[in-house]
Amino acid sequence: MLSIRGIDHLVFRTTDLGAMLAFYQGILGCQLERELPEEGLTQLRAGKALIDIVTCDSKLGRLGGGPPVQDGRNVDHICLLIEAMEEQALLDYLAHHGIATQGFARRYGAQGFGRSLYIHDPEGNVVELKLAKG
Repeated sequence: MLSIRGIDHLVFRTTDLGAMLAFYQGILGCQLERELPEEGLTQLRAGKALIDIVTCDSKLGRLGGGPPVQDGRNVDHICLLIEAMEEQALLDYLAHHGIATQGFARRYGAQGFGRSLYIHDPEGNVVELKLAKG
């Protein structure tokens, strides 16, 4: 059984980075965490979590399909921080429940760099599971 600690980060897609930053930084007070312009990624601190903003025309943004529209996808994925466990134990647990993965990778999130993997919920939403540090 998994034990979720909380939301590590969520990823919004945008065609107007300036407007998104004006809203999340200027109005909501999120602080800039880091920027990777070559990837099209801006990360903002939201308490213990991060809000990632990905420009749709960037390398990362193109992976999510076309730009968000009224009936299109705007949230790229959410990341849940789970209690530390052996990677193989998590892979076995997910396989037992018929959930496919592409394996673990090192990724940056609200707790810094760590190991995570992607899965899909029954509606096709992307959920990243990130292992908490020991």
